[in-house]
Order: sequence, then structure tokens, then C-alpha cells
Amino acid sequence: GTSVNQYEHSSSVLGCTMAFSVIDGSGGSGAKLPVIYWLSGLTCTDRNFIEKAGAFKAAADYGVLIVCPDTSPRGVEIAGDNDSYDFGTGAGFYLNATEPKWAANYKMYDYVTKELPAIINSTFATTGKQSIMGHSMGGHGALTIAFKNSSMYSSVSAFAPICNPTQCPWGIKAFTGYLGEDKTKWEEYDATLLLKAATSPLPFSDILIDVGDADDFLPQGQLLPEKFKEACEAKGQAVTLRFQPGYDHSYFFIATFIAEHVAFHAKFLK
Repeated sequence: GTSVNQYEHSSSVLGCTMAFSVIDGSGGSGAKLPVIYWLSGLTCTDRNFIEKAGAFKAAADYGVLIVCPDTSPRGVEIAGDNDSYDFGTGAGFYLNATEPKWAANYKMYDYVTKELPAIINSTFATTGKQSIMGHSMGGHGALTIAFKNSSMYSSVSAFAPICNPTQCPWGIKAFTGYLGEDKTKWEEYDATLLLKAATSPLPFSDILIDVGDADDFLPQGQLLPEKFKEACEAKGQAVTLRFQPGYDHSYFFIATFIAEHVAFHAKFLK
């Protein structure tokens, strides 16, 4: 079986109280487990995946901890942080902001790669192995974080990720706000450009990406998985990009295929 718990802690990186949720697939055995980090999308908290993805059986079947952080700092009250759904609260984009207004708190990249793993590994019985996956903005986060820290993660997968954010409306808005007008800073957080710029092969023998072919954000040019696939092919990076017929951007789509993603990661976490 699995247990599900939500935890709160004071984050020195983000300067606020943060919550994260954990699905523990150990069945109370006390066994050391590998960790899969799940990064959620725009407007989400640490609870969306817990309540909607139906990942409990997969966590137990494959013996993993699934850790779900929040998507931005909370309660820091910066002017403009609640003006729109795709910037500020619930929209941290898994980067370290450099614009002065946001730089003190909006450091979700450091939170996910440094502070949170330190807490998880000191609080839970873990094997030290970890993988990362996510949805939409969180798929962008998973890909970029894995590429920039490839020795830290055994595998990476994504659902409907924002693959080329320097070229889409969501990414341009977020990067302009958090990073300013210098587009060389933007390139550090674009999975397609990171792959193109890589000087040596990434250690991932495959990358699993699922996209619903009825996802409204595909024709809007927000996701651009084809650009990512082109970059993979040019670099000789294996990728399994599956367009799932009839599925949209919702958690029904995630719930349908989450067990396959957990199984994918479990292979590499042994």
C-alpha cells in the first residue's frame, strides 16, 4: 500500500513557508526507496497531482517515493504576483529569477534541485537515486533541470511539456518578467536550446514524453514538442514522443498514462 502526507517547512531559499506532498510506496516496510519528483503546471499547488493523477498503485507497485513540490513561493506578496494565472503565484517556471523585484523569492530552480532534495533525503529512507517528471510548465521544469543536472537524475519524462519556452507566449512572458530582456539568460531554461547547446551526450538512454493530440495548447504554439524532437534527432538523443489520440491537457490524460511513466523511471532507479 501507500501513504500520502503533506508537509510544511520554512524555506530559506524562497523566504517563505512551503508545502510539499509525498506518496510513499513503501507500504510501511521502512525500506529505502528511490525518489521521483513531480513538477506541476501553471496554477497548481503540491496537491493537484495527489488528488487527480491516481499514482498511488504505481508508487506501491514499483516501490518509489513521489515528491510533489509547489509551483511557486507562497505568501510573499510582491506587487503583480496575482495579476494573471501564468506569471507570479502558481507560475514560478522552475527558474532562478534575476530581475530585482522577483530575485529574492522566485528561486524555484534552487528549491527543487538543492533545498527540497536535502530535506527529502534527511527525512525519508531513500536510496539516493532520483528521477524527475512533470506536466506543462512542470514538464519544462523536469526537462531543463534534468539536462542541467544530468548526474543527479537517473531519468526524465514529461506530459505535454513547454519544450521551447523562448519561442512561446507563456515562456516569453515569464522569462521577460523573471529574467529581463537579456535573451541569453532565457536560453538557460529552454530544454530545446539546452539540448542544442550540449557539448557532450546526455546520460539518458531515453526520454519519455506524452502529449495529447487534442491538447488546445498544441495549435496555440505553447508546447512545441516537434522543435524538441528535431533537436533530439540532430543530437542523436533518444526520445519517445507519443501523441495520444483524443487526449487534452488535463489530469485525465495524466491519470491514464502515469503508471507507464512511473514504470519508465523504475527501470532506471534500480
